[in-house]
Amino acid sequence: MLFQRVKPLDQILATAEKKSLKRQLGPIQLTLMGVGAIIGTGIFVLTAEAGQKAGPGMMIAFIIAAVVCGLAALAYAELASMIPVAGSAYTYTYGVLGEGLAWIVGWALVLEYAIAAGTVAVGWSGYMNGFLLHTNFFGLVGEGALALPESLRSGPYAGGTFNLLAFLISIVITLLLIVGTSKSAKVNAVLVAIKIVALSAFILIAVPAASTPNFHPFLPNGWGSPLGGIGVLGAAASIFFAYVGFDAVSTAAEETKNPNRNIPIGLIGSLAVCTVFYLLVGYGAAGAIGIQPLFGPDGVAFHPGSPEMAAACKGSEALVCSKEPLAHVIRMLGHGSIGNWIGGAAVIALPSVILVMIYGQTRIFFTMSRDGLLPGGLSKLHPRFNTPHVLTLITGVAVSLFAAMFPVGLLADITNSGTLFAFMMVSIGVMVLRVREPQRPRPFRTPLVWIICPLAMIGCLMLFLNLGAITLKLFFGWAAIGLVVYFAYGRRKSHLANGTEAA
Repeated sequence: MLFQRVKPLDQILATAEKKSLKRQLGPIQLTLMGVGAIIGTGIFVLTAEAGQKAGPGMMIAFIIAAVVCGLAALAYAELASMIPVAGSAYTYTYGVLGEGLAWIVGWALVLEYAIAAGTVAVGWSGYMNGFLLHTNFFGLVGEGALALPESLRSGPYAGGTFNLLAFLISIVITLLLIVGTSKSAKVNAVLVAIKIVALSAFILIAVPAASTPNFHPFLPNGWGSPLGGIGVLGAAASIFFAYVGFDAVSTAAEETKNPNRNIPIGLIGSLAVCTVFYLLVGYGAAGAIGIQPLFGPDGVAFHPGSPEMAAACKGSEALVCSKEPLAHVIRMLGHGSIGNWIGGAAVIALPSVILVMIYGQTRIFFTMSRDGLLPGGLSKLHPRFNTPHVLTLITGVAVSLFAAMFPVGLLADITNSGTLFAFMMVSIGVMVLRVREPQRPRPFRTPLVWIICPLAMIGCLMLFLNLGAITLKLFFGWAAIGLVVYFAYGRRKSHLANGTEAA
């Protein structure tokens, strides 16, 4: 039943033309969008969590995650160039594997985009709170005078009451997106430049300070095991979040000039740039001051985010305990003002990731609404700004409330579960389409497709199983809720099933 109602690719393209978004993004903007989505909370915040799971071995985790993403990117590039419309993996699955699986993918992408936006907002608030705590604003106030009360620095599930700053930044980004995509992309380009400068400064200071003893033991928790969520594979499953977002480029296909050429450039170019930065940052962080896990009395490393870990971190200067690890490294090296500057750069630049994540989520919902699987009123465009303002506002408010309530670590793993599932479906879709429609024009062809796509699937499945048992339970519970919604509404209202088209 889930494999029924495959929407012909020509019909997908025709539907998009009838109710389309304005094409206004070029290759540079797309690459910057990808870099803006990728470089964010993963490297600025989750470096500490990866260190707790794998120690210096997190560098291998960065490589593993990059390879899996690179394989998936090649599959994405082929489908995005063939089907240059909004919707990302949801649209591709609809055109290849059927409506039911497409709905599951679209539902899973909520975990990738909406929850990821909330995750980044929480990560941003950690840097912002640290910035307020460590700066005196050029001597104008006492150090820490503007720091928020502890209860407003984190949500109720992270020891606080309401994460005020995470809530506020999400609302601001939502309003910016309603104003328009082009304006958002221009702001994003500035924020990406700030992030690149900050990471470059970190690399220039931390890499020369690296020393061999800080890399021993290199694998304090070993390689890990399925469902364990620890070790190198557990760290790779978490640090995968550091690469999440490159596929946001494909959600912009319908708003891209010459998408057949520019989408592959944006996808692969942004991933390549970020991988180089990540490896250098990981080396600098591990080598400069050390990044060994904290262990309990039983000799087993604490799980990041656990109450035991929180207790062990009280008063500790260990890198794995920091909520602003890159700024922390620089401060520990004796460069307090530069550390504060890097923290400030994260404060300024991380909102670009929230922007791209909310953007991606609204475009996927826009496409699902246009297909009749969600109410048609949701895809209404603003008469002045030509943006899906209803969807953007609903998504933004949900993300804001979500960010105000939950902690960063578990959220990242939940995000990864939805992303990895979508990546697997895209890889399958490329192979199915090669058999079903071998003559269809492919502006970008995945090289060695019968090797690349199976490896992408295996890699995604490996990371998926290393997210930990709790995360997988949450994922399958979310998928079950999605199926109920689909059979209660989407299956009956589908334009494909009813022979109707979006108004």
